[in-house]
Amino acid sequence: MAPPSLLLVEDDPAIARTVAYALEREGFTVAHAALIRDARQRLITSLYAAVILDIGLPDGSGLDLCRELRQRHAHLPLIILSARGEEMDRVLGLELGADDYLTKPFSPRELCARVRSLLRRSALAPAAAAPAPSPSALPLIEHDATDNRLRLAGMPLKLTRREHGLLLALLRRPGRVWSREQLLSEVWGDDIESTDRTVDTHVKTLRAKLRELQPDLELIVTHRGIGYSLELPAATKASP
Repeated sequence: MAPPSLLLVEDDPAIARTVAYALEREGFTVAHAALIRDARQRLITSLYAAVILDIGLPDGSGLDLCRELRQRHAHLPLIILSARGEEMDRVLGLELGADDYLTKPFSPRELCARVRSLLRRSALAPAAAAPAPSPSALPLIEHDATDNRLRLAGMPLKLTRREHGLLLALLRRPGRVWSREQLLSEVWGDDIESTDRTVDTHVKTLRAKLRELQPDLELIVTHRGIGYSLELPAATKASP
């Protein structure tokens, strides 16, 4: 069995090295992101057993990412690392969805213990989950976290990596109009060779693949001069 993979979001190189070393000695694999935008990109393309998140990051607040993660990944274990140790800071982090809050400076051994505790609790959570929905109640588009595959009406979609990331981004907020610049940032990250035309091309190929399985539905809508949105029939839901 592959070791649990963790995402560490921390901009301080020394802390990141120390934390990664401690966790890897405990048998985890660790992916590191120093910026929020890098973390978002990794979360689109990879699956993680837990996220360890610093609050003070160069391109924004880790609390905003914490809020996003809890909206999109309700059961993903999340630990906040922060130099802010005041009670109100800890309360805010926990209210935004963090499962645990560790104040800097901290013991790497304690962090490892907290990660293991969170993963144990996470493994027990499915036992109390609601019964599986009937086939008629299943969402139109499903994201299966076990194999990171997307399915449309129960049928697997054969997507490229960029098409997969594009559909996942649109799926997070059905009905929201995404500009081309926002989609470039979410899906292509720092790939400076990508342009608005790149987004248009991938939307075109993604549309074609969706139509192959659901020819009667126009799921991706073009908003001329603005961008794109994912529009789902009123009777269905998405499962990000």
